[in-house]
Amino acid sequence: MATILILETATEVCSAALSRDGKLLGLKEQKEGYNHSGLLTVFAEELLKETDTLPAQLDAVCVSRGPGSYTGLRIGVSAAKGLCYALEIPLLAISTLDALAHYVAGNPQEFGLEITGQTIFCPMLDARRMEVYTALYDRQGKRLNEISAQIIDENSFSGLLEKQPVLFFGNGAAKCQPALKSPHALFAGDIVASARFMCLLAEESYNQKAFENVAYFEPFYLKDFVATVPKNKILG
Repeated sequence: MATILILETATEVCSAALSRDGKLLGLKEQKEGYNHSGLLTVFAEELLKETDTLPAQLDAVCVSRGPGSYTGLRIGVSAAKGLCYALEIPLLAISTLDALAHYVAGNPQEFGLEITGQTIFCPMLDARRMEVYTALYDRQGKRLNEISAQIIDENSFSGLLEKQPVLFFGNGAAKCQPALKSPHALFAGDIVASARFMCLLAEESYNQKAFENVAYFEPFYLKDFVATVPKNKILG
């Protein structure tokens, strides 16, 4: 049995959860605003206080590995590393897409979904314009291909959608719905990344001792960070 603090910062959602033996003990999150740097450590402190958990009772910290927001991932990983160093406990990391798919596949009724055995799960994280970070998963939440960045158009997933239903969800799915016209293209509602989706995978990773190197661990950005210059600065 492990007590794990879980941090999810890969998207616009700033989320922290506390789990024990793979079960959710508490959750703090804000779903909009990108104020991760101001909220994350506050959420962690509030969780420990509200669940009567001392920092010394934590067995590990688990953080979202990505892909996702460059800044969000950096904030989450920095906070997780700081806690691991201070408490001398191991670091775990879970893919944001893996957590989304695993939880939704295992708990479809929570989201009002009726899933057949042939359904493929396709979580999508919003990138820019019509691009998403995505991968395909089976009914058990097992990943079927490599995580990648995809530009979505009317031909995307066409071969797969001819054969079986595909459930699209995550914060990148809604913008893709107009392009994916197949009757086999199914879209879930407001399902976004959350630390609570990581509880079981974090527990499994802890039991398997799948610990990250605290000093050298880096998030999975998938694409290089591109800095932009505000238009009003270009000529100034």
